[in-house]
Amino acid sequence: MIAKEIIFLVEESPEGGFEARALGYSIYTEAETPEELKNMVKDAIKCHFEDEEAPRKFSP
Repeated sequence: MIAKEIIFLVEESPEGGFEARALGYSIYTEAETPEELKNMVKDAIKCHFEDEEAPRKFSP
């Protein structure tokens, strides 16, 4: 099954930086800056899905 959309909840971390948690998937990542977090989310999606199952488009 191809994931069409993944929604991430992004929050500031109490320890500093930012956290992103996917709704409906076991995907979590964190980073120091919003730009770094965007890259970490892309990487987490690549690690979580096989190539043919991953969402085709990423928009921040």
